[in-house]
Amino acid sequence: MISNDETAAQKLRLALDLYESGVDMMRQTLRRRFPDLDDKSIEELLIERLLARDCAPHGDAAGVPGSPERFGSIDR
Repeated sequence: MISNDETAAQKLRLALDLYESGVDMMRQTLRRRFPDLDDKSIEELLIERLLARDCAPHGDAAGVPGSPERFGSIDR
């Protein structure tokens, strides 16, 4: 019998796998749209697109928008 923790872990793994698949598809789309860009430029464009949230520019939560810098620097 599968416990609730195991079920939750399976769901999380599935969600993370789906996210990775979506990122891979976005990367391939960028390669098709911009065939002259090198790998580094594609990755920079991918990160820019992942961070841009046109549908929710301040996030999905209620409250006052904050700055991403409050979490510290992110090495890329």
